[in-house]
Amino acid sequence: MPKTKTTITKDVKEKVSAIKTEVYGLDGKVSSSISLPGEIFGVKVSPKLITQAVRVYLANQRLGTHSTKTRSMVKGSTRKIYRQKGTGRARHGDIKAPIFVGGGVAHGPHQVDHSLNMPANMKKVALFGVLSEKLKAGKLKVVSGFMRVNGKTKEIAAALSKLIGEKNIRNTMLLTPNKINSLYLAGRNIEGLTMREANLANTYEVLQNNGILLMEESIKTLVNTFLNPKKEKAGIKKEEKVEEKKEKVRIISPKKVKMLVKKGKKVTKKQLKKQS
Repeated sequence: MPKTKTTITKDVKEKVSAIKTEVYGLDGKVSSSISLPGEIFGVKVSPKLITQAVRVYLANQRLGTHSTKTRSMVKGSTRKIYRQKGTGRARHGDIKAPIFVGGGVAHGPHQVDHSLNMPANMKKVALFGVLSEKLKAGKLKVVSGFMRVNGKTKEIAAALSKLIGEKNIRNTMLLTPNKINSLYLAGRNIEGLTMREANLANTYEVLQNNGILLMEESIKTLVNTFLNPKKEKAGIKKEEKVEEKKEKVRIISPKKVKMLVKKGKKVTKKQLKKQS
């Protein structure tokens, strides 16, 4: 028997190269350039996956709290309103029957759970596909300078009109690195402008808005949220532990310190409270 050679093939993920794009200032002019991660902005678009992501998002927005009472749920007497025979009238049971005013509703709506589940990786790929398509179509711009906004609507409106034009402001989404109060106060009065934190970006809202303004600082938020979620969670846990340690330290008044010292108990320096 001739010897057959066996070849082991390893699946290696192809690294998508970074995409260079221009960064626009508040004056609408190009200020610099930046390289966007290809894993987010250089993904192949899957229409079926995007359709599924939109369907799941819209289904999960439905509350399904509509409800009516059946005759068994209506409060009232269950006695027969009159005898079965001899009256000449139609036969009836209790007053809660659907035929009577104030009775139950027949075949009415009841609470329904409309929520649908979708794997996190599929949601992620759908979002990446939409962002990639927006960038290719020239409908996504990276902007800088919005961190310096002083909370004036006039200031942000002037910047938006220079960046995308006054007519396009009504259908624009601004992705921020986190919740910036001054920027939120400045933009909440502008009709049609959607401000969303980058870690809360979703396929439906990106599709719904014609133009996307991506703050330069929010690129790092996108990478940490969708590409390196473990590192971000680890950082959050460390911060929580530090805060817990700070909270555990009890601050004691000078009077209580004297009482504890008399009893022979130890008091740390952090527990001492200086009264003015």
